[in-house]
Amino acid sequence: MSTAFTVVFRSARRSECEERALVLLALGIAAVLQREGEQFVLEVDSADGDQALRQLQAYETERRLERHARRAIPAAPLPAYRYAWVGCVLYAAVLVAVALMIANGLGRLDAFERGTLDGAAVQHGQWWRAWTALTLHLDAEHLLANLAAGCWFGYLASRQLGSGTAWLLTVTGAAAANLLEALLGPPAHRAVGASTAVFAALGLLAAHAWRTRFHLSQRWALRWGPLIAGTVLLGWLGSAGENTDLVGHAAGFAIGALLGVAAAIPAVDQALPRVPQWLAGLAALGSLALAWAFALGV
Repeated sequence: MSTAFTVVFRSARRSECEERALVLLALGIAAVLQREGEQFVLEVDSADGDQALRQLQAYETERRLERHARRAIPAAPLPAYRYAWVGCVLYAAVLVAVALMIANGLGRLDAFERGTLDGAAVQHGQWWRAWTALTLHLDAEHLLANLAAGCWFGYLASRQLGSGTAWLLTVTGAAAANLLEALLGPPAHRAVGASTAVFAALGLLAAHAWRTRFHLSQRWALRWGPLIAGTVLLGWLGSAGENTDLVGHAAGFAIGALLGVAAAIPAVDQALPRVPQWLAGLAALGSLALAWAFALGV
């Protein structure tokens, strides 16, 4: 038996050589892994050299064909939930109802002041302002802008997650962002508006779409596209206008994105559909109602 050896594969990565050594071993060809400077080489007995090279070439061809086949298979569309519009209707109804009540002096005359996100008040325990501030607006233009953007992003998120689930996560994420900003920011900070919820819905939508499709064999641009697009929209829409709450918008997007990633975890993704959409939506509305009860009752 010949004692001469022939190099049939070389790579800077040891794992690549080990992978091909296993391929040859499965075919009955013994291979030896050696190191030559900065590279690893795979050697076989000279008598097996030609056969080993043919087998490794066939293996590389098969791998290329498999990669191309996976890329050729289009990604399955995400399942779309029905009645995504219901949450948008309720979102608009809540914002318009609160605006009309405040404008017409229904209820307490100081309701707007009691519902505003006030850093000092939140730091002294008035946590409910993080929710009530989401329903207040300075003028009709402010209200209409948040109605349009919120309904659009909320509708798309509802198509992915269900109307109740999407809006519960959106309201919770936006309130958490308000709390974070009020607790960590200056006591003089004051803010109102549903824009934090708008960007929480955008972050939820972008991150959930990204994480749900991340395992698919697609080009990186397709896998990361939803998250990149969401970030671009945050920068474009979240910095427009005077007196824009940049920190609130960014915090809303970030927390919404974290919730979107969490919702895409397989175990969570399987558990969420077990919660009725009407119940999740009722919880979202209930959190706002409870916050206003605290705001007006203290």
